[in-house]
Amino acid sequence: MAILIDATKRVLVQGITGREGLARTRLMASYGTQVVAGVTPGKGGQTIEGIPVYDTVGEAWEQSGPIDISVLFIPAPLVKSAALESIAAGIKLLVIVPDRVPIYDVLEIADAAQRAGALFVGPNTLGVLSPGQGVLGMMGGRAASAREWFFPGPVGISSRSGGITTSMAYYLAQAGIGASTLVHVGGDPIVGLPHPAVMRLFEQDPATKAIVMFGEIGTSQEEQVADLIEAGALTKPVIAYIGGKSARSGTRFSHAGAIIEGGRGTHEGKVARLRDAGATVVDAFNNIPAATRDVLARIGALEPKGAVS
Repeated sequence: MAILIDATKRVLVQGITGREGLARTRLMASYGTQVVAGVTPGKGGQTIEGIPVYDTVGEAWEQSGPIDISVLFIPAPLVKSAALESIAAGIKLLVIVPDRVPIYDVLEIADAAQRAGALFVGPNTLGVLSPGQGVLGMMGGRAASAREWFFPGPVGISSRSGGITTSMAYYLAQAGIGASTLVHVGGDPIVGLPHPAVMRLFEQDPATKAIVMFGEIGTSQEEQVADLIEAGALTKPVIAYIGGKSARSGTRFSHAGAIIEGGRGTHEGKVARLRDAGATVVDAFNNIPAATRDVLARIGALEPKGAVS
């Protein structure tokens, strides 16, 4: 199993004829993702990589059949209208790749998604990847590298940094530890599926035995994960690393959502809160594989491929 993407999901690409849309469609299709249609207004009737292109999401649904997921490669000012179009058509998961989406647009998308029972990842996300099953967005860069770097296993990965999402999965794989799903939640202050929501999905996934999380200063996502652990809503072990230890108040750390204001969202506070709740928090990024191996061994989930030779 996996969360969000697997081989059965039917995927639409909005903005498929653009440079990014075309390049990432090649990645997704080559990796095995079931990309069934693309949409670019005014470009309907074309075929991209063997995938039919339509003018509207409604037309794509009517001609290609029901669609589970839409991946958006749309200029930021147009993201809201494209997202609302997909939600109105009945698509239940959106992956919003672009950054610089206006925050009020994100709030409107979130409201529409909630009313429709839909979910969205991002904005400002590399996407989602389930090793051996499918990729949404641009995780892994190329299909060949994604196949080489990642393999299936018992660890779910949730991260606020795109580069660190792939880095964690890569170094875990080098240590013989595979992943169930990689999720880059997005680097903006407001995202559709923040860490706590991703944790709830991993909690329900039988293939995920432990969760590795990269957190940052700013927002309360990591503290909310601690709340879930304490409430018993998250029972699977969490291994966490929190970036931004040296950041000062008012200074943005890497991403738009990674900023300390008035003493809130600090590195120290997040580390203490997670440790108090029972999570394993490492002090250095390169300690993640060893800590994860120890946790998997403790719960009897260290698979043969990850066994110490």
